Amino acid sequence: MTTLTTRRFPSRAALDAALAQRLGQAISANGASAIMLSGGTTPLPAYRALARGPLPHDRLQILFCDERYVPSDSDASNYHQSRPLLDALALPPAAILRVRTELPLEEAAAEYERQLAALLDSGTKVGLGLLGLGADGHTASLFGAPDLERARGRLAIPVHRPDGMSAVSVTPDFLARVAEPVFVVAGSGKQNALRALTTQDPNLTAWRAVQGCPEVELWMYEGD
Repeated sequence: MTTLTTRRFPSRAALDAALAQRLGQAISANGASAIMLSGGTTPLPAYRALARGPLPHDRLQILFCDERYVPSDSDASNYHQSRPLLDALALPPAAILRVRTELPLEEAAAEYERQLAALLDSGTKVGLGLLGLGADGHTASLFGAPDLERARGRLAIPVHRPDGMSAVSVTPDFLARVAEPVFVVAGSGKQNALRALTTQDPNLTAWRAVQGCPEVELWMYEGD
């Protein structure tokens, strides 16, 4: 049984500030830990805000819930969009688990799965994990029942997105290993998806993706 806790924010600025604070706490936590970042535009203000200040960390690793199959320096790359935060963290290269989009798609997914498996096998705790929510109800790059079915028993899979792009996505099996999964959603046009998520619609892809998680949070701002 998955418990959903919803937190509504009065403004986009309030959401951004709260997310930056939560990320900062996760970054400065003691011990070996990992944080899962999400892509899209919603978390970027929090990433940029954190990049402006000191970022103490101890044995931190960073991973991504998904990645578009584009060059790592493309504006569409989640890795590239998060670079201000990554550069400020100044982590060793091995501490950043990225999808190697320079490889063929299937190989990139398999390599990312190996990285995730090694992380879990090391005993490192995956603490805070950020997720987005699409207007169509997807999360990460899991867009529907076929993706969820292919994801069974896997940690990462290649995906051919409805928009014609390809991607590599973590799976529900991996999300079940994330201690603090948080959907962070802002902007208009997602009212139907948000309604389905808050009512825990069993047909919503995003909700189905986190059914292995005991507790999930939804942070939302419904304005523009």
